[in-house]
Amino acid sequence: MNKTVSFKESVGILLVILVTIGTSIIGFKLPAHVGILFSIILMVGFMKYKHASWDDLHEGIVEGVKPGIIPIILFILIGSLIGLWIAVGTIPTIMVYGFSFLTPKFFLSAVFLICALIGASVGSSFTTISTVGIAFVGMGKIMGFELSQIAGAIVSGAFLGNVVSPLSDTANLAAATADVDLFDHLKNVFKTAIPTMIISFVFYLLIGHQSLKSHNTKDIQILIGTLRSHFTISFIVLIPVIILLLCAWRKIPAIPSLLLNIFLSIILIKIYQPSIPLLKIGNWIQDGYIANTHNEIVDALLSRGGIQSMMWSVSLIILALSLGGLLLKMSIIDIILENIGGGLNSTWKVILVTALTCLGVNLLIGEQYLSIILPGEAYKKTFNKLRIPSVYLSRTLCDAGSTINPLIPWGVSAVFITSTLGVPTMSYLPYAIFCYVLPLVTILFGFFIKVEN
Repeated sequence: MNKTVSFKESVGILLVILVTIGTSIIGFKLPAHVGILFSIILMVGFMKYKHASWDDLHEGIVEGVKPGIIPIILFILIGSLIGLWIAVGTIPTIMVYGFSFLTPKFFLSAVFLICALIGASVGSSFTTISTVGIAFVGMGKIMGFELSQIAGAIVSGAFLGNVVSPLSDTANLAAATADVDLFDHLKNVFKTAIPTMIISFVFYLLIGHQSLKSHNTKDIQILIGTLRSHFTISFIVLIPVIILLLCAWRKIPAIPSLLLNIFLSIILIKIYQPSIPLLKIGNWIQDGYIANTHNEIVDALLSRGGIQSMMWSVSLIILALSLGGLLLKMSIIDIILENIGGGLNSTWKVILVTALTCLGVNLLIGEQYLSIILPGEAYKKTFNKLRIPSVYLSRTLCDAGSTINPLIPWGVSAVFITSTLGVPTMSYLPYAIFCYVLPLVTILFGFFIKVEN
């Protein structure tokens, strides 16, 4: 490259990209893929204007996609597992057992807390959403709740658990980026997470009360009867869930844990349904389970999963990360961060700008790890210069980085949620209250941080 990129050019190209993506999605109702693809075309044109080589272009794309390889593999394995869990009866069993103790009045608030508990236990929002999350979608729909409300409660709970769990990858990453002890980080996170949890819980209680009028116990009994007559309903088929939780607790990586679970689920299918040929099981892994119970609601809820169901997500992630890689290759994000950092002279300003930068990285790259790493590295010196304890940096990175990702339609987390629960990001966003209130609480608390000079 023969020319350097100026600050004005960096800001200009970012604004053009955001307008392009926003206009295509909001204005023309186009899939996110299209807006990001057009942005990549614009970025390639800018790179050639700056005399970047084709090798620079290819290197940027490769480096951008690298962080998404593991999530993509996880998406494929989870898609396979969902189809098998329906076939073996794991998800139907969770639904049947859940109906016995969850009432519509407290359903959304209970979903929020249960997902938070499971998320904190396993340290993975993806695991929570793809296990009990799917079951809760089926239960809530029968109770009369909108899918967007149910998904919002699931997402809020899952990411609350992810924020406060010592097993969480994002919590560990935020602590490591800020050079603080993990448990010191978590103690500080609880100061913002608990008030936000209370706000979210009250929010879901109010929605639950408003939806009582649509509750129909007859529909629930019909659903339970259909599930019992067409699926294996037994505590035994919950073993895959227990094994998955134990693997997470023992810190066994996600990929071997999911592979083990797929193998175990196939064994249980052959035990309870020995006449099922391997070809059919293979089709469930590839294309998902197709329910045929003659109950339209059950068939719609439990016809899902499979590798192919994740390909929409995979393609979007590859495009989003490719765009992010090109931005990083041209140092556009680094240039902006360097120019912003110099004018920060107070604790609240530093926390505000750090949170906004986490949001910006999520918008531009769609990857929650980079939304923690890039702002963390950019503002670490500023926090030290102003003698602001590093736990406030790690908390801001975690609160405003990882929890924003499920609200960005092309973000890795949001894409996964949409594919798994079948609810568009813009539909569940208003109800995922924890995810957008937590960053606001973090910024607000920045006003009250007293730093000793």
